[in-house]
Amino acid sequence: MRVRRPWRIEDLVDLDAHPLQDPADPRYHAVVAAAREGLARDGCAVVPGLVRPSAVAALSAEIGSRKHLTHFSSSSMNPYFHTRPDPTYPQRHPMNTFIERSSGFIPGDAWDPSLAIDTLFRAEVLTRFLRDCLETDAVHCYADPLAGLTANVLDPGQQFAWHFDTNEFAVTVLVDAADEGGVFEYVPAARSAADECFDRIQRILEGDRAGVKSLDLRPGDLQIFRGRHSLHRVTRVAASSRPRHSAIFAYTAEPGVIGRVERTRQLFGRVLPIHEEAERRRVRSDALID
Repeated sequence: MRVRRPWRIEDLVDLDAHPLQDPADPRYHAVVAAAREGLARDGCAVVPGLVRPSAVAALSAEIGSRKHLTHFSSSSMNPYFHTRPDPTYPQRHPMNTFIERSSGFIPGDAWDPSLAIDTLFRAEVLTRFLRDCLETDAVHCYADPLAGLTANVLDPGQQFAWHFDTNEFAVTVLVDAADEGGVFEYVPAARSAADECFDRIQRILEGDRAGVKSLDLRPGDLQIFRGRHSLHRVTRVAASSRPRHSAIFAYTAEPGVIGRVERTRQLFGRVLPIHEEAERRRVRSDALID
């Protein structure tokens, strides 16, 4: 049975200003070209104001009404989401450098197709736009029932420590900005598929700002980010600030991808049988530490 969606993509995106529905429009080509340039240069592209202000308000209300479903967690982790020292590495090493991560995620099974956030995530015009920006023929909605469509919550005093993603790229929309703090920072190409670059990463973890970039994101901005090789974080939200909320749209190059058991449990506090089955069948795409 086909689910009727009360939201249309034109309700969420100003298609006159951002003609995602018309790849032949010169303005579409200009936005795609700018995104490709940013992704090629440093693995990051931002489309300012892609989501209408009225739609941002709707996303904020949807997140707010489900905030009680957030799995909050706080732990000391290294950039690979490990929480325990590894004696096979030196003490002063990224594998043994742990920083507080305190944040929350609203899981994918909290949403339903009637919502604006779900409509935007699954809109074909958006996934086609992402394919064009990423210069690939394959962009699929992440099939993981918990991690495919999520909202990240940073309440006052919380931060998301330096880390790498397991996915090749992530797409986010800032929904509610913090009054102070909550800044997205990243280091482009901090590692490569052939080199973990431990020395460079350790310097960053110890406060070296060389190569660190900051984004002044505003509500409604869409960000495409290659986080597999770029170290990144969200700085601490000030204690006196309002919370920072962002919608996270996860896509994969292959259909049917399911997330790792360990990281799923860390972020959502639980795993499903589908995660355990996928772990048994998993084939690694690279040899990097997660």
